[in-house]
Amino acid sequence: MPTFEAASQAPQASAQQKRWERQMGPKLARFVPSADLHALILQRVYQEASLAGLPPSLILALIEVESAFEADAVSSAGAVGLMQIMPFWLEELGLAADNLKDPARNLRYGCTILAHYLAVENGDFTRALARYNGSLGKTWYPERVMHAWQQHWR
Repeated sequence: MPTFEAASQAPQASAQQKRWERQMGPKLARFVPSADLHALILQRVYQEASLAGLPPSLILALIEVESAFEADAVSSAGAVGLMQIMPFWLEELGLAADNLKDPARNLRYGCTILAHYLAVENGDFTRALARYNGSLGKTWYPERVMHAWQQHWR
């Protein structure tokens, strides 16, 4: 599995973040067996989601649906990594050299993209999630993410 950037590069966690990480750790264990990896994933998800103005637990639900926490996942459509980012986003948001299988980079892209769609859709999570998945006008994907959010991450 690709590694996260060194934890020393991350800002200090707030008490709220630490509490959230303690709550989510046991829930993440069903997908990721390594406790050390739990901490890295949760820390990065919290930071990237917060930076993008998104609920961190929603990002966990999206990752569950998209890749089941497999950082090396590649879909039949070519979407890559934890949040299943389509490679065309490299040209839109970043650099061609960015590695979408790197969990930290993938989370940055995914949270940025979802925040953009949420702004475009005036805060409507259903429509923003449908845009994220490329299924605008259909509700099957947002329903899956929202179900995972309610059942596993809240």
